[in-house]
Amino acid sequence: MTDTIKELEKLHKNALSCSKCTLCKERTKVVFYDGNCTAPILFIGEAPGKNEDEIGIPFIGRAGQLLRKFLYDIGYTKDDFYIANTVKCRPPKNRKPTLEEKKACRHYLDKQIELVNPKIIVLVGSTALESFINDKKLTITKARGKVFEVDKRKYFPIFHPSYLLRYHSLEPGKPRYLFKEDLIQIKKLAQKY
Repeated sequence: MTDTIKELEKLHKNALSCSKCTLCKERTKVVFYDGNCTAPILFIGEAPGKNEDEIGIPFIGRAGQLLRKFLYDIGYTKDDFYIANTVKCRPPKNRKPTLEEKKACRHYLDKQIELVNPKIIVLVGSTALESFINDKKLTITKARGKVFEVDKRKYFPIFHPSYLLRYHSLEPGKPRYLFKEDLIQIKKLAQKY
């Protein structure tokens, strides 16, 4: 077992008993990660949903299944990515996590980033974007498809797959088309960096 895996397991174990914010009171499971801990690509989502809270794995609900379908259809394997969220516990009624909740959980996420040490970090949706790119005027629609460098790390925002559940067309310029193009570009960038 590598040192990275050991350190991530230790961090995960600490998160299981975390009570730094009120989200711990209603959680079923701490949703820490999925994927390869030495992957070149790290996806960061918003927060666990109902399915994730029940099972303990990020991005396994409808939106997560759509993300994974796109990834596998493009040729990604599970070795290519690691998935985490800005917070590790489900907010009530799937609401957006508060700034305080994100701050309480941030040390877990920062340590995951440090240990995985990906070539590129994919910010899945506006909550993840807001957590890393400090520009109040920047929307996910304007940011998606672009590389941002912050503290020597490269970030690539994409639409959240829950947004795509409302749009089914793969025509050029439509959300699903753009999402697929972004995932293709991310894979190329990870090979380049």
